[in-house]
Amino acid sequence: MIPLTVKTRDKTQFIDITRAVQEKITAEDVGNGLCFLFVPHTTAGITINENADPTVQSDILNVLNKIIPWENNYKHLEGNSPAHVKSSIVGASEIIAVESGRLALGTWQGIYFCEFDGPRTRQVNIKFIKD
Repeated sequence: MIPLTVKTRDKTQFIDITRAVQEKITAEDVGNGLCFLFVPHTTAGITINENADPTVQSDILNVLNKIIPWENNYKHLEGNSPAHVKSSIVGASEIIAVESGRLALGTWQGIYFCEFDGPRTRQVNIKFIKD
């Protein structure tokens, strides 16, 4: 497993990690295969979405924050229940094909680490299966 460290600066934030993942693919000489990404945190997630217009990420965060507000009648003693809910909705893993040493993403797609309880130093675990 290859770790990728992500440092967040805000309570909720999307960070584009596409380039960092691609650098790991290049360093590991993955020609063709699969790239597994896993976030081992219960208050963070990972998603693939548009990377051409940064307002898409802020729109997604605005909607998540609206439907899962920080202030509610949560029972979790740590006070970060909304982050746990957001993490469960977004998910903790992605699988992406690798073709000719490149992530097989769509033209407008990027990989985003999703922070829901920051700021923190986080990790994304990367695993490759080579053809």
